[in-house]
Amino acid sequence: MTFAIHGLPVARGIAIGRAVLVASSRLDVAHYFIEPTQVAAEINRVRDGRDAVIAEIHRLQTSIGQMGPKDTPHELAALLEVHLMLLQDEQLTQGVKHWIKDRLYNAEWALTSQLEVVGRQFDEMEDEYLRERKSDLEQITERILRAMRGISSPLIQPLGRGGRKASQQDLLLDDTVDVPLILVAHDLSPADMLQFKQSIFAGFITDVGGKTSHTAIVARSLDIPAVVGARLSSQLIRQDDWVIVDGDAGVAVIDPSPIILAEYGFKQRQGELARGRLARLRHTPAVTLDGQKVELLANIEMPDDAAAAVQAGAMGVGLFRSEFLFMGRHGKLPNEEEQYQAYRRAIEGMQGLPVTIRTVDIGADKPLDDTARDIGHLNPALGLRAIRWSLSEPAMFLTQLRAILRAAVHGPVHLLIPMLVHASEIRQTMSLIDHARVQLDNRGVSYGHVKIGAMIEIPAAALTLKVFLKYFDFLSIGTNDLIQYTLAIDRADESVAHLYDPLHPAVLRLVASTIEEGRLQGKTVSVCGEMAGDISLTKLLLGFGLRSFSMHPAQILAVKQEVLRADTSKLTPWAQAILADDEPARRLNQRV
Repeated sequence: MTFAIHGLPVARGIAIGRAVLVASSRLDVAHYFIEPTQVAAEINRVRDGRDAVIAEIHRLQTSIGQMGPKDTPHELAALLEVHLMLLQDEQLTQGVKHWIKDRLYNAEWALTSQLEVVGRQFDEMEDEYLRERKSDLEQITERILRAMRGISSPLIQPLGRGGRKASQQDLLLDDTVDVPLILVAHDLSPADMLQFKQSIFAGFITDVGGKTSHTAIVARSLDIPAVVGARLSSQLIRQDDWVIVDGDAGVAVIDPSPIILAEYGFKQRQGELARGRLARLRHTPAVTLDGQKVELLANIEMPDDAAAAVQAGAMGVGLFRSEFLFMGRHGKLPNEEEQYQAYRRAIEGMQGLPVTIRTVDIGADKPLDDTARDIGHLNPALGLRAIRWSLSEPAMFLTQLRAILRAAVHGPVHLLIPMLVHASEIRQTMSLIDHARVQLDNRGVSYGHVKIGAMIEIPAAALTLKVFLKYFDFLSIGTNDLIQYTLAIDRADESVAHLYDPLHPAVLRLVASTIEEGRLQGKTVSVCGEMAGDISLTKLLLGFGLRSFSMHPAQILAVKQEVLRADTSKLTPWAQAILADDEPARRLNQRV
């Protein structure tokens, strides 16, 4: 019987094939108490399992080094590093020892108990990307459990199709030849994804995950059709079922009829043709039909991501999230030289194109290390984070500023400050930037000129733009946080997630007024949140006057196509009509 499972669309395209199920290793974990004499042996079991997983990841990193850049996305290498840091985190190690020594839990029970403790800290994080790193913690736990049980990685040997009676679908797709396989799992780790790339899988479906989960990131980089967050998919789909993965709509169709298969087969071929056409746009300037030039930039997390940005035809980096250099280091922050080298690699990787480096956006809800000093704030989204944390730690902030200024010698750099609200914060930030220059002068160290910009992600900032424009060379609208703070919606709370609406009139008015005020003052305004990469909103943002978009590299060509088809002289009055509407969404799809 044909049925559909709905999830989140995170990677475009259509994949059709047979299901290969990978069961979660955390199922049926034994729970029992041990004798005091068994404590040392149980601790050793966990340690041996952890060491085996670390060794496995080291082998995968070696294999990555032997593969060409086209075969392995930069995101994958970075995510393997995240897994290594989590595996070596003292909070995880010491917590497991506590459960074994003090509570006399068996090794498996102790490991999953500590997973729950640390997992709750991730749940409290405001930032969606960082909050979803909980899935990385869950995956390394599963890999340790697999290693403790002597179970190999689930993707090394894909399961066979195993003597199923031919159906109408079999006849339609000609089951006498090799049929693509669709991986179905509770979740996939970065290590799994590397083996995914080397295997015959054409797409995947996971029970959990979000648009910024690692599975989504790697899927977009590899251009693999994927649906994540498809709850219970691994329980509802049977081994060897025919499955269609619609990565555009976020739907998995199970046991499709011949008519549905034929329809999706046609969509699949059309999608392949469309991708070919998009690829030809890489070197085409992003200019609207009425001659308006549009800047399409890339968002990156790590220095090596610059290569993917250049490959996608980005005109620069609109957002380098520097906080990923700071996390998971057990309290040891990156020093000036380490940061300088990382920023330099990103700048040189962009081959002369500008790189916008956002100062560290971390603190309170995003603990740097196992001390997690600010966990416990009643409302971490409103706590000591981003520039507030930087200003409270001037020595750390000056170290980062000096590293960025030094790196600016190697190419054009823009310095972006997150979460500013008060004029006093702006003045204090500017004073510290000047002080960093003085420190470098005193040391006789060369540094480059940087343009300085502010993120507009709090309604109070959007409503006092004239103050900001007195101090800053450019503005960047962080729509993810702007929406959250404007609508008082906690993105971590699933019960209100449906109210998270980029088309809410208040959100649109704040975005439009920011763009307009920047234009009047002759200052560049860009959008670097999810709205920038959403092609359903490209023309609306163009109509508001936006001429600078920053997004994941995989989204650039699709947005460029929308730009090339747009006529801003017609879009402007249409966008103003949407802005004046109490229900903007109903006008969005009207023909312009």
